[in-house]
Amino acid sequence: MKAGVIGVGYLGKFHAQKYRDMEGVELVGVADIDPAVAKAIAAENNCTAYTDYRELLKDVDAVSVVVPTIYHHKVALDCIGAGVDMLMEKPVTTTVEEADEIIKKADEKKLILQVGHLERFNPAVQAMEPSLTVPVFIESQRISTFKNRGVDVDVVLDLMIHDIDIILNIIKSPLETIHTVGAPVVTDFTDIANARLIFENGATANVTVSRIARTNTRRMRIFQPGSFINVDFANRKVMTLHLKKGEFRSNGMPKQKVTVNSFPEGDALNSEILHFVDNVKNRTVPLVSGNEGRRALDVALQVIKQIQEHKNLGVYAEDMSGN
Repeated sequence: MKAGVIGVGYLGKFHAQKYRDMEGVELVGVADIDPAVAKAIAAENNCTAYTDYRELLKDVDAVSVVVPTIYHHKVALDCIGAGVDMLMEKPVTTTVEEADEIIKKADEKKLILQVGHLERFNPAVQAMEPSLTVPVFIESQRISTFKNRGVDVDVVLDLMIHDIDIILNIIKSPLETIHTVGAPVVTDFTDIANARLIFENGATANVTVSRIARTNTRRMRIFQPGSFINVDFANRKVMTLHLKKGEFRSNGMPKQKVTVNSFPEGDALNSEILHFVDNVKNRTVPLVSGNEGRRALDVALQVIKQIQEHKNLGVYAEDMSGN
């Protein structure tokens, strides 16, 4: 399979490395608008450098699209026009309408469209799935230190969308209501946010994200009848605690069975790209299809809209300096 990468900045260069080292795949080339970057990454990976990604599309079967989100729609349509399968980094696009157009046109040409929600391939996330029954409450925290990359978008699209995607996959019920709060702190976009997602079956998820913390935390806690699951994304650990109904210890606490699994060697990006390659070769539907990427985007945009409406009501009327 002849592969390429469009956009080889911070994340794109890792996509190139994975394709380079993958059996049954030839990394044909990488494309970037910065000629120096394209040449440097191409040299590292023994492939051809392109400054016009449309030239790369003539030479490949499939590509990873790792450009800023505002360019996803245009690049995707060019890929579809060239008959090239895509692994599109998250979020799939900037609007639901753009996502619908991409999905429709990719389907018409029977092309693979996989969306890069990387956490789905975290071994801890995959390990928790057999223990899921009927989640009733989910609490997730994705807290990170400030980085200059990714600040061209709202923290909801930068970070929260990961957890939204996982939660929508876990809770098998339509979303009913959303309650949000959020604020810009160091950028012009929302930097810290909380969303409470309530589903028709009564299940609730409380999702908190921040990109201005002093330390990093990425975890999710899932409560369901008879058990509790704690997922540590960063350390790739999952702890499942089973409570034995009607059986108590001498201190009055329910008897428990605790199982802890660790996956220190897990490589989510390699698993994601390997899955994409398999889908391209076998023409199978991706774990995170265009429709699933669109679903997560839709909820994320609703969260952003609600936070913006709160802002327009004057919650942030004062200058952030306190004046």
